[in-house]
Amino acid sequence: MITNNGPLMRFSLDLGSRRSCAGAKGTQAPMTLGPTTATPSPHPSKLMRLPLISLVVFFVAIQAIDPVQAKHPENATVDQLVTDGVLAKVFPNGEKIGSFSGKPRAAPVYRGGSVAGYIFSTRDATGSVGFSGKPIDIIVGLNLQGRITGAHLLHHDEPILVIGIPERQLIDYVDAFAGLHVAGRARITKTAEPEKKAPDMIAGASVSSAVIRDAIYRSARAIVRSRNLLTQSGGERLDRESFSKASWGDLVEDGSVVRLELTLGQVASALGHPLSADEKPDSLFVELYTGLISPPRIGENLIGKLDFNRLMTGAGTDDQAIFVAANGLYSFKGTGYVRSGRFDRIQLVQGTKTILLAKKHYRNVETFKIFDAPELREIGVFVVPAATGFDPLQRWRIDLLVNRETPGGDAIQGVFSLEYTLPDRYRIAEPGTAQGARDEAPVHAATAWQHVWEERQVRIAVLLVILAVLSGILVFQDSVVKNFRFYRTIRLGFLAVTVVWLGWYAGGQLTIVNVITFIHSFLGEFHWEFFLLDPIVFILWGYVAMALLFWGRGVFCGWLCPFGALQELLSEAARKLNFPQINLPFALHERLWPIKYIVFLGLFAVSFYSTNLAVLGAEVEPFKTAVTLSFNRTWPFVAYALGLLAVGLFIERFFCRYLCPLGAALAIPARLRMFDWLKRRYQCGEVCNLCAGQCTVQAIHPEGAINPNECIHCLNCQTIYFDKTTCPPLVAQEKRRERRTKLAAGSKTRFGDKQNA
Repeated sequence: MITNNGPLMRFSLDLGSRRSCAGAKGTQAPMTLGPTTATPSPHPSKLMRLPLISLVVFFVAIQAIDPVQAKHPENATVDQLVTDGVLAKVFPNGEKIGSFSGKPRAAPVYRGGSVAGYIFSTRDATGSVGFSGKPIDIIVGLNLQGRITGAHLLHHDEPILVIGIPERQLIDYVDAFAGLHVAGRARITKTAEPEKKAPDMIAGASVSSAVIRDAIYRSARAIVRSRNLLTQSGGERLDRESFSKASWGDLVEDGSVVRLELTLGQVASALGHPLSADEKPDSLFVELYTGLISPPRIGENLIGKLDFNRLMTGAGTDDQAIFVAANGLYSFKGTGYVRSGRFDRIQLVQGTKTILLAKKHYRNVETFKIFDAPELREIGVFVVPAATGFDPLQRWRIDLLVNRETPGGDAIQGVFSLEYTLPDRYRIAEPGTAQGARDEAPVHAATAWQHVWEERQVRIAVLLVILAVLSGILVFQDSVVKNFRFYRTIRLGFLAVTVVWLGWYAGGQLTIVNVITFIHSFLGEFHWEFFLLDPIVFILWGYVAMALLFWGRGVFCGWLCPFGALQELLSEAARKLNFPQINLPFALHERLWPIKYIVFLGLFAVSFYSTNLAVLGAEVEPFKTAVTLSFNRTWPFVAYALGLLAVGLFIERFFCRYLCPLGAALAIPARLRMFDWLKRRYQCGEVCNLCAGQCTVQAIHPEGAINPNECIHCLNCQTIYFDKTTCPPLVAQEKRRERRTKLAAGSKTRFGDKQNA
């Protein structure tokens, strides 16, 4: 059945049948492949209101938010904030608390007339901040054995938590730290107690979850060390709590950072090896810096608070950390550590002990964040486990091992040492005041992101299988689409898996927040660890980045976006139920395309002013509501998401077409793809517009060209391209072949008749 409503040409698809239609000369109207009824075209001015109405609903939803955010009362001190209710939560059975004092500040909790533990604020103890860089404060209880008795989130400004995370989920996450021991490294796996499991990340807020965990662990360890809860030793100890702002010059001047400079001539002289004619004696061979990074005044100033918190939380309670940095011709890292797992050009020496630095304890640092730091060629931070016997209070040195080869092929090795003595300002003299003993040995574990990957091995394996299947579909798409029913079965089945497993179960919904975060991290302080905390999202982004080069944006938008898949499945059901389908006039349709690009550029611009506002604005995406949180949000967010899905019942993938900022962000590099996988004929747009009518997002121009910025690579057009009973050029070609066959058969018959005569 052919319908032509003036400028609006309509077409619908019936999965149960494929009717053949012959091509005719000249321009043809679109052809239906199944029964349908004509739908009058809405007035363009009414259609233009739909995206605008959606945005208005979104902003109304934002205004109606009742954010989950604890706030400090004005001018309240921690003494006033720890009420009887807070005490009962963070230290059950605690009878009363003393005054907050000491360094870091903490208040003793009494039970039966004696001290049972301490209660403290992470903000007081370590100046904890969130991923947004704004303060985060958690009240924590700690018993004398170094075990957390309870935790209560007092205040935060994390945008990802302010918007959309259910209050119960946040409370449960913080409550789950009760019963965990602070010795050893922070874990996200089961503890020594079989019945106790450490809290997993909050879905959709992995980085902020890690920040909360780091704040609790590092602050608790500061209290443990300052009160000698897990040791019997008294006397002098390392100050791992005090922080004050310092410049690079300040740290060098007071001995916190030490330096060794060697010229090419000095090295050659020490090795007894003459320089070649093209080597200049005064050339800088190496400028080496080192220092203990465990004290916050050194570590926080050098690498920043968030990175310092993560480093210290990932290390054991008594582990230390040093840094080594250098400029010049010689690399202290070399390349041997990549294969052997051990650095062979530097070693840590203290007294008679030589401590080899291992790759597994190494953290690469791109640049120091401290003011006036020099440009350095390479920077590395090394965790020194307590089991090595390293004592940060005693003198130690870094030995730089230099190898040179003589003209005769002999190897010469020289050792150049850089001595380090801890400045007095980082030493605290205290008498032995042990109030408890360690009740369990430190547990050594990998970093947080490694634990997450280990725990989610099954999900990762399933995701890799899904991506392998998708890759097969895309690479062999010509074969897949030739059988229409086979293709539609695969297509709808894959979309169902994307919604149910990838979206609702595995939490694999990518978002514009990922793009903004990545760009800002790349422009500023880029750290893979933040992105590795969510393996599903990390793997998806890696695959999407690869797919952009081969196929364009359509691989994600058309196959891997759970919300997009949900829209298409609902639209498919709507057609089955005979919902009227609206195809916008192309002139209006292409004028609505820019809305999503404007939304993306607006969010991107706002992010440079305030990341919080950008994350707030990113709620224009209903992904978190419909997928990540499975509609478990306040009613304005749910109404907004359901409204978009409802519009999509009549205009397929309405949100994808006109509002999605993530689709716009991915469309920008879409033209960088290396191949054009979607085939077209010269007749497309001239003889036939059938593919344009079947395109789910109207990405095909009336003249037949496919717009790669809008195409979602659904392959619907390719099913027609290869269908000899549907594609007019193929139908015409098939008819010509049949005529030639008949003519050839007729000629042969006539020739045979003459011969017989």
